[in-house]
Amino acid sequence: MPTSRKSQPSIQDVAKLAGVSLGTVSNVLNYPDRVREVTVKKVHKAIQQLGFVRNDAARQLKAGKSKALGLIVLDAANPFFSDLASGAEDAAVREGYAMLVGNSAHEIAREANYLKMFSEQRLSGVVISPVDDAAESIRQVRALGTQAVLVDRKADPALCCSVSVDDVAGGRLAVRHLIEVGRHKIAFVGGPLDIQQVADRLAGAKEAARQSKGSASLKTYRAKAQDVLSGREVGLAILKEPKELRPDAVFAANDLLAVGLLQAFAMQNQIRVPEDIALIGYDDIDFAQATVVPLSSIKQPASLLGETALEMLVDEIENPTGHKHRQITFQPELVIRQSTQS
Repeated sequence: MPTSRKSQPSIQDVAKLAGVSLGTVSNVLNYPDRVREVTVKKVHKAIQQLGFVRNDAARQLKAGKSKALGLIVLDAANPFFSDLASGAEDAAVREGYAMLVGNSAHEIAREANYLKMFSEQRLSGVVISPVDDAAESIRQVRALGTQAVLVDRKADPALCCSVSVDDVAGGRLAVRHLIEVGRHKIAFVGGPLDIQQVADRLAGAKEAARQSKGSASLKTYRAKAQDVLSGREVGLAILKEPKELRPDAVFAANDLLAVGLLQAFAMQNQIRVPEDIALIGYDDIDFAQATVVPLSSIKQPASLLGETALEMLVDEIENPTGHKHRQITFQPELVIRQSTQS
């Protein structure tokens, strides 16, 4: 017959073994400076002997908030979001907070579930890179006492703080560079186009093409997703086109797509980069400079985005009366490597 699982030792057990009151154990756990050193040692010895683990969840529920924060990213497989999460976590540790990370995978339902769970766990705040317009979701979590900051997307300052990059400017930078190195038949590869960042990069690319006064054209190839395989699919489609119709330059909406394009061109050994097609990506992930042909890219300060968003969130949590919502926009930078240098 199976035996029942032994219950976890309680704070009462600790007090009994140490020969002190419940209040003394509580003070040792929360305000050790108020207790004599000899008593602190006695209580910790009892804790170690019993294997006692304090119930932080209950304590936080009573206090109404916790020292934990949430982060929801669009795509955990994308190195850009890994760098963003790393910056946010480093800032959280400096501020004395722990951080829980959720991956929405571009799914609104998953995003909503994470927001619901973080609110139920009484997290003090959440940083979110939203799938779509998150205004209503932000209002709901804030109504439950969970503060929120948008990252990689602008928000109405009346609603919450936000940190983003000027993706329209990034699109302009990429296409202007391609034009400056003598390319005229330029392709934009990105998708889905209902993702705001992708749409903004395309808008900037179109603006740069228009400003060339007819010296450059821009054709859009829609990718199914923002990953390597989707880039490879578009690359194979370009290979099937007659040589005279192929672009002489490609601006990929992110580096993963650019890597996929590079793979397609290399596998078929029909298109040389940059001789036949110059190629530039976006994000400047670490892998961009390690590809067979080092990849030119538009650099986003991913780690700084996460760090800044986290600091804004903590400021609102710890300074609710003096805090003012802000919208911070960083400017992207052009990083030139071999893939656009003939």
